[in-house]
Amino acid sequence: MTLAAGTRFETTLPARLDRLPWSSWHWRVVVALGITWMLDGLEVTIVGSVAPMLQDANTLHLSDSEIGLTASAYLAGAIVGALVFGRLTDVFGRKRLFLITLGLYLAATLATAASWSFASFALFRALTGAGIGGEYAAINSAIDELIPARVRGRTDLAINSTYWAGTAFGSLLTLVVLNPRILPVEIGWRVVFGLGAVIGVAVMFVRRYVPESPRWLLLHGRIPDAERVVDSIEAQIRSQRDESLPPEGPPGTLEVKGAVTFGVITHVLFRRHLRRTLLGLTLMIAQAFAYNGIFFTYALVLTKFYDVPPPSVGLYLLPFAVGNLLGPMLLGHFFDTLGRRVMISLTYGVSGILLAITGYAMAQGWLTATTQTALWCAVFFVASAAASSAYLTVSELFPVELRGMAIAFFYAVGTAAGGLAAPALFGMLLETGSRERVLIGYLIGAALMLIASLAAAIWGEQAEQKSLELINPL
Repeated sequence: MTLAAGTRFETTLPARLDRLPWSSWHWRVVVALGITWMLDGLEVTIVGSVAPMLQDANTLHLSDSEIGLTASAYLAGAIVGALVFGRLTDVFGRKRLFLITLGLYLAATLATAASWSFASFALFRALTGAGIGGEYAAINSAIDELIPARVRGRTDLAINSTYWAGTAFGSLLTLVVLNPRILPVEIGWRVVFGLGAVIGVAVMFVRRYVPESPRWLLLHGRIPDAERVVDSIEAQIRSQRDESLPPEGPPGTLEVKGAVTFGVITHVLFRRHLRRTLLGLTLMIAQAFAYNGIFFTYALVLTKFYDVPPPSVGLYLLPFAVGNLLGPMLLGHFFDTLGRRVMISLTYGVSGILLAITGYAMAQGWLTATTQTALWCAVFFVASAAASSAYLTVSELFPVELRGMAIAFFYAVGTAAGGLAAPALFGMLLETGSRERVLIGYLIGAALMLIASLAAAIWGEQAEQKSLELINPL
């Protein structure tokens, strides 16, 4: 039986999900869904590492500007994918969409390996981005709706940080596959993309066992289906424990929403929760510009300014990835204890200051490839936690019935304003060969991070350890 839109009802299902002890079931969800960020990190690392090789006459013979434009094509695809699939995940459910978006990613990555020109490479990168963008909306929604409230902050940050596990793996992969003594230059870069698709196939099998979000089912009036999912989760966790589950909290009142209209979405974003919307936009734009501008051109900085051979770029990407991975892992606990507002403001502010210092040191010629990488590691140890908290913010601060679309909206606007232009801008700045010109890009990124820090201090919400229903009451 499905309840009609507008029907109000009482349920304990959200409270039952929030009271669950951490278990192997939660770990399976984290791995199956968090792998999205690993794939994105792998993709970006691969492109960053192969960028110098794609300029070779024996490959695609791309210019610096074309390298930047292919990065922008990937991000443009991600924007479109996020908006399209973000809407669909609210209408048709989280589970169905995160299988479809993964399938698109697999097909597009394989096609990238067969690229024959700048145009074909850019097109397939855009389609790959569409798959990844759609993943962000569906996966972020599902994760926050399945994870207990008391650990939602640290879990969300840790899952987002797995992007850098993909980066680390990609770095190691490129050290082998892009070594011309092992594979010719014209073949190695194609093999790298092909291997990325193989990993995605394995993920598809694991992800089939993740259930639909009970919260999404409730908001669509499918009460019996939601109860079956929660009963199944509890049964699996009980089978692993010698003691009974903790007592569930009191019932709450929910309303069946169904597929809400764009008019409702607009009202929620720009009238009911305008302050939250401004906060989300500021956080997403700042982190997108800083990350995409610097990371998409990471390899070019090393090869142009420090004469690092292209096959050795992975050696410098690996510690950078480790620093980014450790930041959210080690700092995530504080987002649930000290609180969202304090930690978001602090991580954005500190990373902005460190980014400006690093850019100035590079422009002055004080650094080597090793010290440049060490400073980047310090900057993004903090900035990685900040960026992850942006996704946490836009996911938990908006209602279930439009969560996918809200995540997609913030991701799209943030990526368009902060990320789409950044790789192209940094590519043009690098093409001048001037460190001082590149410093301009670093300073813009630093300024945006500091503005975001101030926005978090003023508009931040104390959402730590609160249920999604309490953050977004009727």
